[in-house]
Amino acid sequence: MKIEVAYATPEKQKILALDVPEGTSAKEAVLQSGITDVFPEIDPETIDMGIFGKVIKTPQSHPLRDGDRVELYRPLKIDPKQARLNRAKKKAS
Repeated sequence: MKIEVAYATPEKQKILALDVPEGTSAKEAVLQSGITDVFPEIDPETIDMGIFGKVIKTPQSHPLRDGDRVELYRPLKIDPKQARLNRAKKKAS
């Protein structure tokens, strides 16, 4: 199966295409992709993953389908609710 593994920082983004056997999990694909060579800060054990924007709860057991793109998500720097509140306060002043 042909799949992709994607990760981005504000400075750099990378999408790696690879062929994996049927039944490969999202986590296995991340490990096989070599994305951690490009972004050593990625910890495949703890990073949040998704397929086309939908978060995967159990990447170690989530089987991929042909054409899937596994996305790796960086942790949020600020809670979205707090960010909205900060913007609203800034707008009001």
